[in-house]
Order: sequence, then C-alpha cells, then structure tokens
Amino acid sequence: MTEPPSHPGSTGDSVTHALREDILAGRLSAGERLIEDALAKQYGVSRIPVREALTRLQSEGFVNIVRNKGATVSDAMLKGGRELLEIRRGLETLSAQLAAQNHGGSVMRELTAIADGEAIEDDHTPFHELVAEASGNQQLVEMLKSINLRVQWGLGHNPEASSGDHRILAMAIVKGSATQAGYLMDEHLRRDERYFAEKFDHDQTGV
Repeated sequence: MTEPPSHPGSTGDSVTHALREDILAGRLSAGERLIEDALAKQYGVSRIPVREALTRLQSEGFVNIVRNKGATVSDAMLKGGRELLEIRRGLETLSAQLAAQNHGGSVMRELTAIADGEAIEDDHTPFHELVAEASGNQQLVEMLKSINLRVQWGLGHNPEASSGDHRILAMAIVKGSATQAGYLMDEHLRRDERYFAEKFDHDQTGV
C-alpha cells in the first residue's frame, strides 16, 4: 500500500493521494470494501481524515459510498474520467468562444498580459478560470469549476507547453477571434485526453 506523503496539504489530502494511487495501481480492486477503522490504522491517522478522503474520492468517481453500507472502490472511475474530460473540453471550448466574443470581458487586462508574455501565471488566477470568467456566463464558470475538481487527478502537467498554448489562446480571445479561440482550446485540451489514455487506459481493458 502507498504511504501517505508527509508534506502536501492536510492529512486528509495525504490520505486521499495515497488511496487514489492504490486504486489506480490496482492494489485496491473494484468493489473492494474500504473500512474507515482499518484505513485509519493502516495510515496512522484518525477516522476524520479518512472520512474526508473517501468523500473527496467519491466526488472524483473513485469510491462509492452507500448509507449504512460504507464505501467501496468504484468499478467505473476510468470510464467516468474519460467522459468528464470530453464534457470539460466541450464546455471549455464554449467558454473560449464566449470569452472571445467579449474580447476578454472583465479580465481583458489579465489576458492581454498573458498574450504579451508579461504575466507569470503562477502569480495570477489560473488561466482556465480567467477564460471562464471572461465568458461572462456564471453558470458555465460553476460547471467548469466542479468538473475540473473531479478530473484534476488525471491531468498531465507540462508547464512549457501549457504556457505557449495559453499565450496564443489569450491573443485570440483579446482580438475577438471566437472561431480561432474555440479551435485552439479544443486542441489544447485534447492533450490532456491523450495523456489520460496513455497513462491509464493501457492498464485497464474493458472499462
């Protein structure tokens, strides 16, 4: 079993990470019961962070929790992850198109700074949140926030490639090129879907 990392975030975050890794690696099988007391003992924590971790993993699709029956490992988390990434791409593409129609809307200044290479993204609101805000559609903002929380575990991380994509996307949005912005966002997010398929699908057949 994976040992919870001692450094990142809260104890609940650490247990979440460890459990997620064990599920993805197949050390915890689909349908297997996840007993709070046993997990607390295994990880050397109280039941509270275990409960937090199970709730988080349920929201990500890794765990099923049934009242009076407890938690079990989901048998559909990878299929659900792929489907959510497809939904995410559609919504993000719409978000980019609306943002371009608004020429960046209320965050035009921030997007212009990214387009000009003047902004360091780590010091600002995450790019995709800026684009959602620029869309001017609050329902879209909330939907994307929810989906991104659920798929974060399965995304790749290539800062250099992302930064280049974000700069070109920001240019299209600020210039008001809705068709181009939508196309660029679609292509940008297909990279995440390819990463997901390469990392997880080869180990899971028939999911």
